[in-house]
Amino acid sequence: MKKTGALLLGLALSLFALFPLSAREAAYTGEDYNIRLFYNDVAFPGDAVFVRMIIEQNGKKNKDKQLEETSATLELFNSEKRLDKAAFYSLPSDSSKTRLTLLAGIALSSWLNSSDSYKLSVKYKPYGGQTMEFELPFGLDKKDFEEYTLQATQGMTNIQNDRSEKRMKQIEKLNKALGTFDTKGVYQTTAFVPPTQATRRTSYYAERRIYKYTNGKEVTSLHYGTDYGIPTGSKVTSCAAGKVVVAENRVTTGWSVCIEHLPGLYSLYYHMSELKVKEGDTVKAGDLIGLSGATGFATGPHLHWEMRLNMSAVNPDFFVNDFTFSASAQ
Repeated sequence: MKKTGALLLGLALSLFALFPLSAREAAYTGEDYNIRLFYNDVAFPGDAVFVRMIIEQNGKKNKDKQLEETSATLELFNSEKRLDKAAFYSLPSDSSKTRLTLLAGIALSSWLNSSDSYKLSVKYKPYGGQTMEFELPFGLDKKDFEEYTLQATQGMTNIQNDRSEKRMKQIEKLNKALGTFDTKGVYQTTAFVPPTQATRRTSYYAERRIYKYTNGKEVTSLHYGTDYGIPTGSKVTSCAAGKVVVAENRVTTGWSVCIEHLPGLYSLYYHMSELKVKEGDTVKAGDLIGLSGATGFATGPHLHWEMRLNMSAVNPDFFVNDFTFSASAQ
């Protein structure tokens, strides 16, 4: 039997760097603990929703139990249909014996319909005990994505048809890295920064593309990142602190880097001409990781910047904001 607690909701507006989003605060009082939550109750298709959950003890009823044993799950629903779920993980730097700070994020498909009805559900087990549950209001704003046709080169056609063992192993390696959810992998919870000082963009996240290949085939696909039109040899820097989990010359994406920033959250940098990091390195926001180029599946020099949350591609611009609500929780 699920238990539902009454929520005290208060709206606090927060202006994000690129896209204005509403930061909402919710509160719940348990037997010997208080819960505060901060999250974006409105987003665009292709963005994400993040919930920061702070649990603080306010009595001695469970003084012999460990607060850190509390677990929680975030779920996204379209009406009564669950679309996705994500486990909360702890933020050690914001936690103590009597205070536990948890964070969870869910990617929002760019195909979601903003006119549908959505809601969030938080299920948690205080001290590892009985499951409690409450709902959070959530909605989507309308967003249109561009569609266009792109004429592929012979080199791009060759890559599209490549079924070599080398390419398949590279795809498997990257997918394995992106599918890793390391609860200890907490490197940065503040706003990220763009990977280049350039501002000229040649392609945007979630564009609907029709590729026309030289062999006559046409393939429709989504563009998973943001492309910056910069000359070969331009500096490419890490968007946030993290650990380099992939750094190699890939058949599809050329010289590429993948960096872990939070459990299940990764940034990717494609088509570079040279790498300045190796797998296993730790980096800070703004550290040099490579030089731009036109390697792999590319029509010309540019940087492809991509973000993946729990395997799903998410609009990179979303993260150039206080998406974990670190400032709101102070």
